[in-house]
Amino acid sequence: MFRHLPLALALLALLAPGAATAQETALRRLETGDDSRGWDAVGRLNMGHEGFCTGTLISPQLVLTAAHCLFNKDSGVAIDPSTIEFLAGWRNGRAAAYRGVRRALAHPAYVYGAPGKIDRVAHDIALIELDRPIRLPSIEPFHTDSRPSKGDEVGVVSYAQSRDDAPSLQEVCLVLARQPGILMLSCNVDYGSSGAPIFTIRDGIAAIVSVVSAKAEVEGMQVALGADLGQSLVELRAVLDADAGLGMRRTLPQVRGLPQTPGTGAKFVKP
Repeated sequence: MFRHLPLALALLALLAPGAATAQETALRRLETGDDSRGWDAVGRLNMGHEGFCTGTLISPQLVLTAAHCLFNKDSGVAIDPSTIEFLAGWRNGRAAAYRGVRRALAHPAYVYGAPGKIDRVAHDIALIELDRPIRLPSIEPFHTDSRPSKGDEVGVVSYAQSRDDAPSLQEVCLVLARQPGILMLSCNVDYGSSGAPIFTIRDGIAAIVSVVSAKAEVEGMQVALGADLGQSLVELRAVLDADAGLGMRRTLPQVRGLPQTPGTGAKFVKP
């Protein structure tokens, strides 16, 4: 589901030489129950007939993902939440829990199909309310944490093209650069990784600090772009609370077309 779009050239200045000081680890498939223990709150989001994304439980009934996952990639029209399914801990044809969706809300400042501005990444988060809570001892929702600093080690758990049957873990990747609302990361992401949780691990406890918005190429270097949670998640939760009781109402803008832009400068491709 990635698509080439121009990215603000400001990203070029963010990527300073020598930003990576530690060694990134390779992706590791979580194929067995032992491998995936503690990670089953990460799941695959089947987006109707529009492919899939990655999402993570942050409470028994709320899944955090990327806002652009909620839109048809060609028309820009919002996907009907009733066609979305969350497969917690999806692995080798089975999930630890299956849930439908009651509501799906993008951040109010996110505009799908807007010109290729970096601000779009900053607001590329969404909350999905499940039709029923997931309350299983093996599935513990993740907490969120403060924004990491440049040079910090993070990790990512994601589904993606050619590895959609089990999640993969990259235990160590790096924050290469940051600006308001946005993180540039060395994490290995691909089609389907949209919405995947970026973690910090402190004292053995993982907490989400970002979600994958896009993969990018900056002067030949492959990077990931993540939306910083911070205030954006606070604002999105407020919208969700204010919208409580409205059932399947969708508060997503209906965008009829996507802009055509020349392929120059730094580029990113959206999951």
